[in-house]
Formats: sequence, C-alpha cells, structure tokens
Amino acid sequence: MLCADGLRVNSDAVTYSDDAIHAKYTYQSTEVAQAQDGKLEVRPTSTTYEFKTSTKVPKLGVMLVGWGGNNGATVTAGVLANREGVTWTTKEGIQRPNYWGSLTQSATARMGRLGDEEVHVPFGKILPMVHPNDIVLGGWDISGASMAEAMARSKVLDYDLQRQVAPLMRDMVPLPSIYEPSYIAANQEARADNVLKGSKRERVEAVRAQMRDFKVANGCDALVVLWTANTERYTDVQVGVHDTRENLDKAIDEDHSEISPSTMFAMACIAEGVPFINGSPQNTFVPGVVEAATEANCLIGGDDFKSGQTKMKSVLVDFLVGAGLKPTSIVSYNHLGNNDGYNLSQPNCFRSKEISKSNVVDDMVESNGILYEPGETPDHIVVIKYLPYVGDSKRAMDEYTSEIFMGGRNTIVMHNTCEDSLLAAPLILDLVLLAELITRIQLKKDGEEFHGFHPVAVLLSYLTKAPLVPEGTPVVNALAKQRAMLENVMRACVGLPPENNMMLEHK
Repeated sequence: MLCADGLRVNSDAVTYSDDAIHAKYTYQSTEVAQAQDGKLEVRPTSTTYEFKTSTKVPKLGVMLVGWGGNNGATVTAGVLANREGVTWTTKEGIQRPNYWGSLTQSATARMGRLGDEEVHVPFGKILPMVHPNDIVLGGWDISGASMAEAMARSKVLDYDLQRQVAPLMRDMVPLPSIYEPSYIAANQEARADNVLKGSKRERVEAVRAQMRDFKVANGCDALVVLWTANTERYTDVQVGVHDTRENLDKAIDEDHSEISPSTMFAMACIAEGVPFINGSPQNTFVPGVVEAATEANCLIGGDDFKSGQTKMKSVLVDFLVGAGLKPTSIVSYNHLGNNDGYNLSQPNCFRSKEISKSNVVDDMVESNGILYEPGETPDHIVVIKYLPYVGDSKRAMDEYTSEIFMGGRNTIVMHNTCEDSLLAAPLILDLVLLAELITRIQLKKDGEEFHGFHPVAVLLSYLTKAPLVPEGTPVVNALAKQRAMLENVMRACVGLPPENNMMLEHK
C-alpha cells in the first residue's frame, strides 16, 4: 500500500508545531574496547538525540555550473515537461513525464503494516521537501548557446519532446562562466565563447554577484549550486597554497595558476553561504575549501555522480564480499560519445575519473579480514574510450573474477547500456533537494545547543562515487548501507526507529 501524501507520526517523542517537527530519538550503537585480558569486547551504547526539522519549505533556486551541457539541458527539459504536463509521441506510443530514477521522487520507504499489507510512503514525503517542479533553474556555461540549442546539441531526448519544450528554453541562456584552459581538455576551447574576464579574485567576486542577482530576480528564498561541468584534471595540492583557507584565499588574490575553476566556484558559494555540490571527480575540495566551509558552516558535498557502472559495482562487490566470496580481479571498460567522453579523452582529465571509479570497493574489501590480508586489494582497472557514434548512450562492460570454495574461480561478466544524462539528471535533482533539506535539520545531545550536521554532507554519499566525508569519518561505499544511512536519519527526524528487517513480530 502506498500512502502518497505521507504519514503523521503518533508518538510521545514527536511534536508538530507551526514551523517545525521536534523528535526525541534514542540512538543505539556499539563500541569495541580491549579488556584487561587483551581480548576485545563489544559494548552496546545508547545516546538520546533531539531533532528539529524546519517545515518552512523555501522557494529554491538551483544553479548548475555547466548548465549548457547534456546533464543541464536534460534536467531543465525534464523539469519543464513535468511542470507543464507535456506528453510526446514515440514509436512506442504516447509518453508521459516522470521523475523515475530519483530517490526522492520515485522511491519509497517502508513504514509498517496495516493488516496484511505493507505500508510505504514516497521517500520525499518522510520530511517536508522542495518538489522539483517548484525549483527555479539557472546557471553558468562556457558556451553561450541557449538551453534550447544545448538540448538539441545533446541529442538525449526524443524529438517530439524537444519540439514542445524548446519554446520554453529559448530565452534561457547560461551566465558567463570561469574558464581555465589548463584544467580541461584542449578540445573544449571551441565551445568557450561565454567566459568571465579578469583575475581569479575578480571572477570569484563576479560569481558571487551573479548568485545574488539570480536570487533576487527570481524571488528565491535559498540557492543550491551544483557542478555538472567538464571533469577537470587533478589539482596539484601544494603546502602554502591549498592547505588552509587563508592560504587559498591568498593564492586566489595572487592569481596562482594552480587554482581550478571548480575550487573558485566552491569558494564563491561558501562566501555567500550557498551549498555547493561537486558532481565531477576532480579534487575540488582541497583542504582550504573544507576549512572555509567548516568555518562558515556552509554545506559542501560530492564527489562525482554515481549513476551507472559504479552504482552496479558498489552493489555487486558488497554482495560478493558479504557472501564470503573473494573478488580478485575487477575490469571496467566504458565507451561513450558525448562531450563528457570527448573531454575525458585527454589523459589528465581521465585520471580524475579513474580515481573516483576505482576507490569505490575499498571499504568493502577492508571489511573482511578473513578474505583479504592487510593491504591486499583486488586487481582493478578502469578504461574509458571516446566513441562519437554512441553519443550519450554509454556502454559499460565489467568482468568480476572471484576466488571461491576449494580453489575454484567464478567470473561474472556484465554489459550495461547507460543512458548517461537520463541517469544523471534525477541524481542532480536528488542532490540539490536533499542538500536543501539537510540545511533545515538541527540536532543535539547531552545538553548541547541545537546545531546542524557537519558542513561536509556525508548524507549525500548514496548519490556519489567518491563520497566526501569529514576527517576521521569512515568512508562507506556499499550502496545499501548508504541508502539505509540516509533513510534512517530521516526516520529519526520523525522519531521512528531504523528499519532493521528483523520482523520479530512474525517469528
């Protein structure tokens, strides 16, 4: 049974006021300690938290860096089609708009049973959230083409849909963006006709002004900025340049050559108190950015959308290791023909992607000291090739070889056709909507004052290949654990226990 409008929690631990949901929650966990005899002991722990979630859902502006790319054009057309109820015809018949692929809009969470039926609510109805139909879209791009032109150029959506939404997109033109030729492939230069001029500091200040103007012009209560532009090469992180907020600001003032556009956007957003999410794999969040975000208590999250091959990898390796099988070789091959693939054909840009796609298995391997010796990892290689003919329809082929019982070998081979932008677009919406929600949640324990979550938004891990976490926080890549973390935190905000699947009431 689907309760489409959500449920109200009836509990002494939960109160609803005009502007907030207040919930008391007992967090039960464990800690491990060494006993006097040297053996390890596991001790249950219990901590009482209070959560306060503002129910004042803002008018949200979403600004995309790389708005004129395939992802930005697809997000924009998709939101407009849903908002306007556009239908279109293909050879399969009449198609209707949807948000399939979105966790917040098209997935559900179990709430319990009513008689013989399981009761679920839409994920986006556990707490009050912005609906994607209500967002105001804008952003930047190094290409000055209108969003209608960008949509046609991307060749992602069916022609009849493009024909109907194009009139709504012709007057949407990206703002001039920050362009540093050394950070992306040389083959992108021909597109760069819409760029900000001046020093790095002048361009950072220009981006800040663009955000303020957009917010006022569109009557927005809040903004979220998300990077969906080209993958940059890795920044060579240097002591005295990137290691502190002060040094990074000084390096920007001095026009240091080793400051990436994405880092400049991040610093501009932090200065304005605007959440910033990195949807690409480069190391945008150098230590100085993280320090600046922490000092300003401004949300940052990333890195790199997890939409196709890597999402499957985070499921399959978790399954294999959890089943006591030992993956020893993982080979991942991709070819794609969109502009992302064109940019990744330059080796230093590909290296950023290779790192984010390769690290996804690390925590799962480290979790099983029976299968793996300390420091032992599977052989793991990632290959990406540019093949123009396939366009946005990326092909991903994977081979997983595992050691099994009594010296045997098991090989799983998978072919995955990933409609790249159609998979990424719902993730973009989830990231910005969840980022906004996170800014409205406060918590406290043990007599503390209410405060927000750490500015490095671990709760966005489910949607990213290389989750950004605060120093000292474990990185979790297993997809099921990432989803459970997000869902259970949202349940805690309305005073509900985690979904543990024990079903003791039926035993």
